[in-house]
Amino acid sequence: MKKILATISCMVLLAMAPLANVVAQTATDAAQAPAQTEAVTDSAAQAAATDAAPALEAAETEVAAEQAPAQEGGLHQALKTKFIEGGAEFMSLIALVFILGLALCLERIIYLNLADVNSKKLLADLENALEKKDVEGAKEIARNTRGPVASIAYQAMLRLDHGVDIVERSIVSYGGVQGGLLEKNLSWITLCIAIAPSLGFLGTVVGMVMAFDKIEQVGDISPTVVAGGMKVALITTIGGLIVAMILQVFYNYILSKVESIINHMEDASISLIDMVIKYNLVKNN
Repeated sequence: MKKILATISCMVLLAMAPLANVVAQTATDAAQAPAQTEAVTDSAAQAAATDAAPALEAAETEVAAEQAPAQEGGLHQALKTKFIEGGAEFMSLIALVFILGLALCLERIIYLNLADVNSKKLLADLENALEKKDVEGAKEIARNTRGPVASIAYQAMLRLDHGVDIVERSIVSYGGVQGGLLEKNLSWITLCIAIAPSLGFLGTVVGMVMAFDKIEQVGDISPTVVAGGMKVALITTIGGLIVAMILQVFYNYILSKVESIINHMEDASISLIDMVIKYNLVKNN
Protein backbone atom coordinates (compact mmCIF):
# COMPACT_ATOMS: atom_id res chain seq x y z
CA MET A 1 0.00 0.00 0.00
CA LYS A 2 2.80 2.41 0.86
CA LYS A 3 4.45 1.67 -2.49
CA ILE A 4 1.19 2.46 -4.31
CA LEU A 5 0.81 5.78 -2.48
CA ALA A 6 4.44 6.67 -3.21
CA THR A 7 3.97 5.85 -6.90
CA ILE A 8 0.82 7.98 -7.11
CA SER A 9 2.58 10.87 -5.40
CA CYS A 10 5.53 10.69 -7.80
CA MET A 11 3.20 10.62 -10.80
CA VAL A 12 1.34 13.67 -9.50
CA LEU A 13 4.60 15.53 -8.91
CA LEU A 14 5.93 14.59 -12.36
CA ALA A 15 2.70 15.72 -13.93
CA MET A 16 2.79 19.03 -12.11
CA ALA A 17 6.50 19.80 -12.80
CA PRO A 18 6.17 20.66 -16.53
CA LEU A 19 3.11 22.70 -15.77
CA ALA A 20 4.97 24.68 -13.13
CA ASN A 21 7.82 25.34 -15.59
CA VAL A 22 5.35 26.59 -18.17
CA VAL A 23 3.75 28.87 -15.63
CA ALA A 24 7.13 30.26 -14.55
CA GLN A 25 8.22 30.88 -18.17
CA THR A 26 4.94 32.58 -18.94
CA ALA A 27 5.33 34.81 -15.90
CA THR A 28 8.86 35.84 -17.01
CA ASP A 29 7.85 36.57 -20.60
CA ALA A 30 4.72 38.45 -19.59
CA ALA A 31 6.17 40.58 -16.84
CA GLN A 32 4.27 43.54 -18.23
CA ALA A 33 0.92 41.80 -17.79
CA PRO A 34 0.72 40.76 -14.09
CA ALA A 35 -3.01 40.32 -14.12
CA GLN A 36 -2.84 37.82 -16.96
CA THR A 37 0.05 35.98 -15.27
CA GLU A 38 -1.91 35.65 -12.01
CA ALA A 39 -4.88 34.27 -13.90
CA VAL A 40 -2.72 31.67 -15.63
CA THR A 41 -1.12 30.70 -12.29
CA ASP A 42 -4.50 30.31 -10.60
CA SER A 43 -5.78 28.18 -13.48
CA ALA A 44 -2.72 25.92 -13.31
CA ALA A 45 -3.09 25.48 -9.54
CA GLN A 46 -6.75 24.61 -9.88
CA ALA A 47 -5.95 22.10 -12.64
CA ALA A 48 -3.25 20.48 -10.51
CA ALA A 49 -5.62 20.23 -7.54
CA THR A 50 -8.28 18.74 -9.79
CA ASP A 51 -5.83 16.13 -11.12
CA ALA A 52 -4.59 15.21 -7.64
CA ALA A 53 -8.05 14.86 -6.05
CA PRO A 54 -9.00 11.53 -7.75
CA ALA A 55 -5.63 10.04 -6.84
CA LEU A 56 -6.05 11.01 -3.18
CA GLU A 57 -9.61 9.67 -3.11
CA ALA A 58 -8.45 6.36 -4.59
CA ALA A 59 -5.68 6.11 -2.02
CA GLU A 60 -8.12 6.74 0.84
CA THR A 61 -10.48 4.10 -0.55
CA GLU A 62 -7.70 1.52 -0.68
CA VAL A 63 -6.62 2.32 2.89
CA ALA A 64 -10.21 1.91 4.12
CA ALA A 65 -10.54 -1.39 2.24
CA GLU A 66 -7.40 -2.72 3.90
CA GLN A 67 -8.47 -1.61 7.37
CA ALA A 68 -11.96 -3.20 7.12
CA PRO A 69 -10.79 -6.87 7.31
CA ALA A 70 -8.46 -5.99 10.16
CA GLN A 71 -11.41 -4.58 12.13
CA GLU A 72 -13.55 -7.66 11.39
CA GLY A 73 -10.93 -10.03 12.78
CA GLY A 74 -9.98 -7.73 15.62
CA LEU A 75 -11.32 -9.88 18.49
CA HIS A 76 -9.78 -13.09 17.16
CA GLN A 77 -6.47 -11.36 16.59
CA ALA A 78 -6.55 -9.79 20.06
CA LEU A 79 -7.22 -13.15 21.73
CA LYS A 80 -4.43 -14.75 19.73
CA THR A 81 -2.02 -11.98 20.72
CA LYS A 82 -2.89 -12.20 24.42
CA PHE A 83 -2.58 -15.99 24.31
CA ILE A 84 0.96 -15.69 22.97
CA GLU A 85 1.86 -12.91 25.38
CA GLY A 86 0.65 -15.00 28.33
CA GLY A 87 3.24 -17.65 27.65
CA ALA A 88 2.78 -20.84 25.66
CA GLU A 89 3.37 -23.16 28.61
CA PHE A 90 0.70 -21.99 31.03
CA MET A 91 -1.82 -20.74 28.44
CA SER A 92 -1.66 -24.10 26.63
CA LEU A 93 -2.34 -25.94 29.88
CA ILE A 94 -5.26 -23.64 30.67
CA ALA A 95 -6.65 -24.16 27.16
CA LEU A 96 -6.29 -27.94 27.55
CA VAL A 97 -8.18 -27.85 30.86
CA PHE A 98 -10.90 -25.76 29.23
CA ILE A 99 -11.30 -28.18 26.32
CA LEU A 100 -11.39 -31.21 28.63
CA GLY A 101 -13.86 -29.62 31.04
CA LEU A 102 -16.09 -28.40 28.21
CA ALA A 103 -16.13 -31.87 26.64
CA LEU A 104 -17.17 -33.43 29.96
CA CYS A 105 -19.89 -30.82 30.42
CA LEU A 106 -21.29 -31.37 26.93
CA GLU A 107 -21.29 -35.16 27.46
CA ARG A 108 -23.24 -34.76 30.70
CA ILE A 109 -25.70 -32.31 29.19
CA ILE A 110 -26.46 -34.64 26.27
CA TYR A 111 -26.81 -37.66 28.59
CA LEU A 112 -29.11 -35.85 31.02
CA ASN A 113 -31.31 -34.43 28.28
CA LEU A 114 -31.75 -37.91 26.83
CA ALA A 115 -32.49 -39.30 30.32
CA ASP A 116 -35.14 -36.67 31.06
CA VAL A 117 -38.30 -38.26 29.61
CA ASN A 118 -41.99 -37.78 30.30
CA SER A 119 -42.32 -39.89 33.43
CA LYS A 120 -46.04 -39.17 33.83
CA LYS A 121 -46.83 -40.70 30.45
CA LEU A 122 -44.66 -43.71 31.25
CA LEU A 123 -46.41 -44.31 34.57
CA ALA A 124 -49.80 -43.93 32.94
CA ASP A 125 -48.93 -46.56 30.30
CA LEU A 126 -47.64 -48.94 32.99
CA GLU A 127 -50.77 -48.47 35.07
CA ASN A 128 -52.99 -49.21 32.09
CA ALA A 129 -51.02 -52.38 31.35
CA LEU A 130 -51.20 -53.56 34.98
CA GLU A 131 -54.93 -52.90 35.14
CA LYS A 132 -55.24 -55.36 32.26
CA LYS A 133 -52.90 -57.74 34.14
CA ASP A 134 -50.50 -57.53 31.20
CA VAL A 135 -47.20 -57.79 33.05
CA GLU A 136 -45.22 -58.65 29.93
CA GLY A 137 -46.67 -55.61 28.19
CA ALA A 138 -45.62 -53.44 31.14
CA LYS A 139 -42.10 -54.88 30.96
CA GLU A 140 -41.98 -54.16 27.24
CA ILE A 141 -43.06 -50.56 27.77
CA ALA A 142 -40.39 -50.02 30.44
CA ARG A 143 -37.73 -51.79 28.35
CA ASN A 144 -38.38 -49.67 25.25
CA THR A 145 -38.30 -46.34 27.13
CA ARG A 146 -34.99 -44.63 27.85
CA GLY A 147 -34.05 -42.95 31.10
CA PRO A 148 -33.53 -43.89 34.75
CA VAL A 149 -37.25 -43.85 35.59
CA ALA A 150 -37.94 -46.50 32.96
CA SER A 151 -34.98 -48.58 34.20
CA ILE A 152 -36.31 -48.50 37.76
CA ALA A 153 -39.79 -49.40 36.53
CA TYR A 154 -38.39 -52.34 34.58
CA GLN A 155 -36.65 -53.68 37.69
CA ALA A 156 -39.93 -53.34 39.60
CA MET A 157 -41.84 -55.19 36.89
CA LEU A 158 -39.33 -58.04 36.98
CA ARG A 159 -40.03 -58.59 40.69
CA LEU A 160 -43.73 -57.88 40.58
CA ASP A 161 -44.73 -61.33 41.82
CA HIS A 162 -42.27 -61.36 44.73
CA GLY A 163 -44.21 -59.02 46.97
CA VAL A 164 -44.23 -55.32 47.78
CA ASP A 165 -41.21 -55.43 50.09
CA ILE A 166 -38.98 -57.01 47.46
CA VAL A 167 -40.16 -54.51 44.84
CA GLU A 168 -39.55 -51.59 47.18
CA ARG A 169 -36.01 -52.72 48.02
CA SER A 170 -35.20 -53.23 44.34
CA ILE A 171 -36.52 -49.75 43.53
CA VAL A 172 -34.40 -48.16 46.27
CA SER A 173 -31.28 -50.12 45.32
CA TYR A 174 -31.56 -49.55 41.60
CA GLY A 175 -32.49 -45.91 42.19
CA GLY A 176 -29.13 -45.44 43.90
CA VAL A 177 -27.40 -47.02 40.91
CA GLN A 178 -29.19 -44.70 38.48
CA GLY A 179 -28.38 -41.70 40.66
CA GLY A 180 -24.70 -42.61 40.51
CA LEU A 181 -24.89 -42.81 36.72
CA LEU A 182 -26.47 -39.36 36.58
CA GLU A 183 -23.64 -37.90 38.65
CA LYS A 184 -20.91 -39.59 36.64
CA ASN A 185 -17.88 -37.41 35.70
CA LEU A 186 -19.08 -34.49 37.84
CA SER A 187 -15.98 -34.83 40.03
CA TRP A 188 -13.77 -34.38 36.97
CA ILE A 189 -15.65 -31.22 36.03
CA THR A 190 -15.09 -29.81 39.51
CA LEU A 191 -11.41 -30.69 39.15
CA CYS A 192 -11.20 -28.68 35.92
CA ILE A 193 -12.97 -25.76 37.62
CA ALA A 194 -10.47 -25.85 40.48
CA ILE A 195 -7.31 -26.42 38.47
CA ALA A 196 -7.88 -23.70 35.83
CA PRO A 197 -7.47 -20.72 38.20
CA SER A 198 -4.69 -22.60 40.02
CA LEU A 199 -2.74 -22.75 36.77
CA GLY A 200 -3.44 -19.05 36.28
CA PHE A 201 -2.11 -18.22 39.73
CA LEU A 202 0.92 -20.41 39.08
CA GLY A 203 1.57 -18.39 35.94
CA THR A 204 1.24 -15.26 38.07
CA VAL A 205 3.94 -16.47 40.44
CA VAL A 206 6.20 -17.44 37.55
CA GLY A 207 5.66 -14.04 35.94
CA MET A 208 6.60 -12.29 39.16
CA VAL A 209 9.76 -14.39 39.42
CA MET A 210 10.63 -13.44 35.83
CA ALA A 211 10.13 -9.77 36.68
CA PHE A 212 12.43 -9.98 39.71
CA ASP A 213 15.04 -11.85 37.66
CA LYS A 214 15.09 -9.03 35.14
CA ILE A 215 15.33 -6.47 37.92
CA GLU A 216 18.31 -8.37 39.33
CA GLN A 217 20.00 -8.56 35.94
CA VAL A 218 19.46 -4.92 35.05
CA GLY A 219 19.88 -3.52 38.53
CA ASP A 220 17.06 -1.04 38.08
CA ILE A 221 13.33 -1.06 38.93
CA SER A 222 11.83 0.59 35.88
CA PRO A 223 8.43 -0.02 34.22
CA THR A 224 10.12 -1.30 31.09
CA VAL A 225 11.97 -4.00 32.99
CA VAL A 226 9.00 -5.16 35.09
CA ALA A 227 6.29 -4.90 32.41
CA GLY A 228 7.08 -8.18 30.64
CA GLY A 229 6.84 -10.42 33.70
CA MET A 230 3.78 -8.59 35.04
CA LYS A 231 1.99 -9.00 31.72
CA VAL A 232 2.54 -12.77 31.79
CA ALA A 233 1.30 -12.88 35.38
CA LEU A 234 -1.89 -10.96 34.70
CA ILE A 235 -2.81 -12.67 31.42
CA THR A 236 -2.47 -16.19 32.84
CA THR A 237 -4.59 -15.25 35.85
CA ILE A 238 -7.31 -13.78 33.63
CA GLY A 239 -7.29 -16.88 31.41
CA GLY A 240 -7.63 -19.26 34.34
CA LEU A 241 -10.47 -17.28 35.93
CA ILE A 242 -12.40 -17.03 32.66
CA VAL A 243 -12.14 -20.79 32.10
CA ALA A 244 -13.28 -21.49 35.66
CA MET A 245 -16.28 -19.17 35.35
CA ILE A 246 -17.44 -20.69 32.07
CA LEU A 247 -17.16 -24.25 33.40
CA GLN A 248 -18.90 -23.24 36.63
CA VAL A 249 -21.96 -22.07 34.68
CA PHE A 250 -22.17 -25.42 32.86
CA TYR A 251 -21.62 -27.30 36.12
CA ASN A 252 -24.48 -25.51 37.89
CA TYR A 253 -26.79 -26.25 34.96
CA ILE A 254 -25.83 -29.93 35.12
CA LEU A 255 -26.47 -30.04 38.89
CA SER A 256 -29.91 -28.52 38.44
CA LYS A 257 -30.69 -31.08 35.74
CA VAL A 258 -29.53 -33.96 37.96
CA GLU A 259 -31.65 -32.74 40.86
CA SER A 260 -34.70 -32.46 38.60
CA ILE A 261 -34.30 -36.02 37.30
CA ILE A 262 -33.73 -37.41 40.81
CA ASN A 263 -36.95 -35.72 41.98
CA HIS A 264 -38.80 -37.34 39.09
CA MET A 265 -37.26 -40.69 40.06
CA GLU A 266 -38.40 -40.37 43.67
CA ASP A 267 -41.91 -39.37 42.65
CA ALA A 268 -42.08 -42.22 40.15
CA SER A 269 -40.85 -44.70 42.78
CA ILE A 270 -43.75 -43.86 45.08
CA SER A 271 -46.19 -44.22 42.19
CA LEU A 272 -44.65 -47.58 41.22
CA ILE A 273 -45.07 -48.94 44.76
CA ASP A 274 -48.70 -47.84 44.73
CA MET A 275 -49.19 -49.63 41.41
CA VAL A 276 -47.65 -52.83 42.80
CA ILE A 277 -49.92 -52.73 45.85
CA LYS A 278 -52.95 -52.14 43.68
CA TYR A 279 -51.93 -54.93 41.30
CA ASN A 280 -51.49 -57.43 44.13
CA LEU A 281 -54.91 -56.54 45.57
CA VAL A 282 -56.58 -57.03 42.22
CA LYS A 283 -54.66 -60.22 41.58
CA ASN A 284 -55.54 -61.77 44.98
CA ASN A 285 -59.20 -60.89 44.59
